Amino acid sequence: MSLRLLLLLTTAGLLASCVSSARYAEMDAQRRAAIAAEPRGDYFVARRFHINHTHFWGYVRRPGEPWFKSRLVVINERFCKIPDRLPEQPASGPAYGYNHNYEYHLWGEFSGRKVFDPNSNMVLPEFVLKSYKLVNENPGYLFRPNERFNGSQLLRAEPGALP
Repeated sequence: MSLRLLLLLTTAGLLASCVSSARYAEMDAQRRAAIAAEPRGDYFVARRFHINHTHFWGYVRRPGEPWFKSRLVVINERFCKIPDRLPEQPASGPAYGYNHNYEYHLWGEFSGRKVFDPNSNMVLPEFVLKSYKLVNENPGYLFRPNERFNGSQLLRAEPGALP
């Protein structure tokens, strides 16, 4: 009897993982299609990615490029303040980083400089922000459909980011 139950549970688990894998593949295909359909232009697609006490802003990519080609950046606010330029611990109301995972369109350019963020110990590209527009407050996953953000780690290793 216990062998039969074990076999049944194993089969159910395998079927569930196949369904999950098929669902993830479908979500990934939908994401690729949506990115491919993005209008091209002189702007960047950005996703705010906030981890407490760090100074990087989030991921930036060109329209039509997949998120795996995005770059984690530090924003230069010389011309325009970032959307969540707020105190880190206000007495009340929203705080810096409230917009984690919001998607924006950014206008500006990469300066070509690298900036050191001492709190994350990373050297990241500098993006000079000139303007922005909020596009989506709930765009879903960033890199993979099954990712889980734990609030304190990046979702991928950043190439060239370690000093």
